[in-house]
Amino acid sequence: MSGPEGWGFTDDRGTELGAARVPLRVAAYVRAGAALLDLGVAPVAVYGSGHDGEALDPAKAGGLRAAGVPYLGPGRALDEEVLRELRPDVIVDVTYDGKSPYALDEAVAERLGIPLVALSVSGELALPAILARFAALAASLTPAVREPSASEPAVREPSASVSETAAGPLPAAPAPDLAAAEALLRSVAARGGVAVLALSGAGAEQVHLARPQAWPELAHLAGLGVRMLDPGPGSGSNWLTGDWTRVAELRPDLVLFDDREHATPPYELPAGARLAPWSPETPPSPAAYARFFRDLAEALAA
Repeated sequence: MSGPEGWGFTDDRGTELGAARVPLRVAAYVRAGAALLDLGVAPVAVYGSGHDGEALDPAKAGGLRAAGVPYLGPGRALDEEVLRELRPDVIVDVTYDGKSPYALDEAVAERLGIPLVALSVSGELALPAILARFAALAASLTPAVREPSASEPAVREPSASVSETAAGPLPAAPAPDLAAAEALLRSVAARGGVAVLALSGAGAEQVHLARPQAWPELAHLAGLGVRMLDPGPGSGSNWLTGDWTRVAELRPDLVLFDDREHATPPYELPAGARLAPWSPETPPSPAAYARFFRDLAEALAA
């Protein structure tokens, strides 16, 4: 919880974090930082993952570049002194296994004496639950004005959190723009059975085919009526790795291709298949997913 006595938050590893005051200077993994920016919390800097290079990847950066938020490079190669000089009060990362931060070695935060929040983005959570957790964290980091008494000035204190523990209440209703985008997508999907395949290119010889139920946003699309293709049996919980002939065998009408910079463009597609970009690391904010759903609705209707 957060209040006039200090700040506290339980992350999705079950780690209880606290500070004497609300953290105002946030350093974050790119995806998390872009989501927080959408939610009204501007990071002082962001860092990438092992897939990232020395430049910010626009596929998961959201509005960070336009906001002028500095990018520090991949988290595992982060210059600790540069991070120290930025004086962050808290670090925000994501977790896929519910145990470890994804993009930054937790020892870095420990050496700097900075609390590290890790929020889950794994397929074990539904997309609305993930969005609710990021909203909860942003709310805990956002000051609110407390009405003063007649004898005291206005005091700024942290706003109440939507959900302050990993268990938390049920997710709040979708933001209006997200709800409208979902309604649009549901309506377009109902008009015809466009078969959609999500994939990540890995060169001329290899492609990773997404298992829809392993990805919160793809499972959510299926729930909205989008006909998501499953790549079939084989090893890999999130992806089935194969060659491009498997893509042709699945006969998709629309291919959602991974547009992150480390992925390669689709090498070979069935005749007539259309393309639309998809980032497996879309910032977990209502605004970012509203944009994705509207773009997908347009691609389905084309």
